[in-house]
Formats: sequence, C-alpha cells, structure tokens
Amino acid sequence: MTRRRLGFFTRLLDQAPAGERYELAAEQIAHAEAHGFDSAWVAQHHFSESEGGLPAPLVFLAAVAARTSRIRLGTGIITLPLEHPVRVAEDTAVLDLLSGGRLEVGVGSGGTASSFAAFGHDSAARSAIYAEHLAILVNAWSGGDLGGGNHLYPAAPRLLGAVWEATFSVGGGERAGRAGNGLMLSRTQPRAEGVTLAEVQRPIVDAYHEHLPAGTPPRIVASRTAFVADSREEAQRYAQAGIARASRQSPELAAFLQADTHVGTPDEVVASLRADPTLDRVTDLVFQVHSVDPPHPLILRSIELLATKVAPALGWTPSEHA
Repeated sequence: MTRRRLGFFTRLLDQAPAGERYELAAEQIAHAEAHGFDSAWVAQHHFSESEGGLPAPLVFLAAVAARTSRIRLGTGIITLPLEHPVRVAEDTAVLDLLSGGRLEVGVGSGGTASSFAAFGHDSAARSAIYAEHLAILVNAWSGGDLGGGNHLYPAAPRLLGAVWEATFSVGGGERAGRAGNGLMLSRTQPRAEGVTLAEVQRPIVDAYHEHLPAGTPPRIVASRTAFVADSREEAQRYAQAGIARASRQSPELAAFLQADTHVGTPDEVVASLRADPTLDRVTDLVFQVHSVDPPHPLILRSIELLATKVAPALGWTPSEHA
C-alpha cells in the first residue's frame, strides 16, 4: 500500500503587511517540516490582498528552499494562462536544482477573471491558453525545440513527473489522468446547494483513474480546511470569526466553508475528517487554516496537533527521513 503523504497549504493571508506575511508563512512551512510534514504548498493570486498575498510563488519558494532541507515545495497553483510558459520552465528548472529536487509544480487555468486583462488575455479563453501553455511547458522540460534551435537550460526532465493539475471538472480529471499527471482537488469546489464536496469530487476522481495509463501510479492531492486547537471553545471562537469574515466577502462561499471546515480538538477533527469519503482515495492530504485564519501562534500549534494527533489517527506515519 502506498504511504499517504501529509501536506501544509497557505494562501499567505496573515493579518500583516506583505513582507511580514512572507516571513510568517516561511516560518509555518519550516515548522511543518520540523514536525514531519511531507510537503508545503503555496497559492498564487494577483492584485488582491484579501484573496491571497503571493503573486510570485516560485520566488517565495526559492527563499523557503534555503531555510528547509527535506519538505517538498509545491505551487498550488501557478495560474498558467497568465504566465509565459518558457519562463515558467526556466524558473522551475532553476528552483528545482536549488531545492535539491524538491519542487512540485501545480498548475491550473483558474484565477480571478478580472486579473486576465492586466496580462492582455480574455478570461473566456483561459482553457485554450492553459492547454497551449502546458504543452509548451512540457515540451521545454522534455528538451524539445523551443524555436530557433533553442532548448531549455538547465535541463529539467525530472519535472515531467512533478506536474499536478487543479480542476473542478470531470473533463479536467480525464485530462490529468490521460497525461499521467497528479490531480489536485480543492476545498473550494463549486457545487449546487445541498451537494456535498465528496459527491461532486467523486466523479472527478473516477474519471482520473479511468484515464490513467496502465502502470502509472495515481497522485491525488485533496486540500481541506482544518484548524486544530487544545480546546473546542478556542477552536470555535476563531472559526466563527473567520466564517463571518468570509461571509462578508461571499455569502455563498461562506456557506460551503462552514460545511467543509474541520474545527475543534484533535479527536473532533479526526472524527470529522473520517466522515469525508474522498480522503480514502487520495495519496496526499493537505491542510490549510483558511478561511479560519487564526493568529500565527495558533497556526503553529495547529500544525503540531495535525502532525502528532490528527494525521497519525488517519493512518499517516512520518517518512524515515523526517
């Protein structure tokens, strides 16, 4: 049986100026490494401080790579239609070398629709641009001709096996499976009222498995919100405040978050997560504190409790290198 991996995810939303956000997130990732987490993932968002504080994830991860030694470092995600794919190939190749081969490249077509205009693109064309840019990126990593007889330097063939595709659709699950890439499932999956997260993600996982080439091991990461505290009262107090903030921004999203947020003591969070059938089918279980977003010391404590109490109860064991 393949060992399930444990990950930490952040959108860098600490209530602080940008520079301090980066320092706090780097400390959280180092803390996750110290407690045996297998991976750390960062989101990319352009222009909006409230949606996410990091437009340049590869720059940030280069700094994190310098202060960590083992934890794998992933993008969750790079919004590929808004990037030049050859530059992404170059930057990821350099970062993978600097990190000792620890980079995981999550990509997707998403992103806030209003961001596309600043990059000279129409949001309605995102799917077509994504497919084109992903093909160029894969060709570059493969050593293919990039035009004029140019080839990627430094070479990065390892990254061909480090691609993860984020999707909300069955078609996206088919595409990721057909390519032999990893599949990324988000806790913000859009769905109709009354439909659970597990119900909407089950056919995506099914499609992924159905189209995966024979002999290719599946790679499925599921992101879930979990805030673990030493007392139920403390956990609920911060969860209610976080959901209230999210509700002011998007009442619809807040309703989903309330249903899919795992909050409480370690025993309560374990019981809540066990009720999510999707998690039985994933290879990587990644936790975030959004949209609870408690203070930094409580995020560190939640990381500790996830690693020492919650994840072991779900069958996770630290790697021999942890």
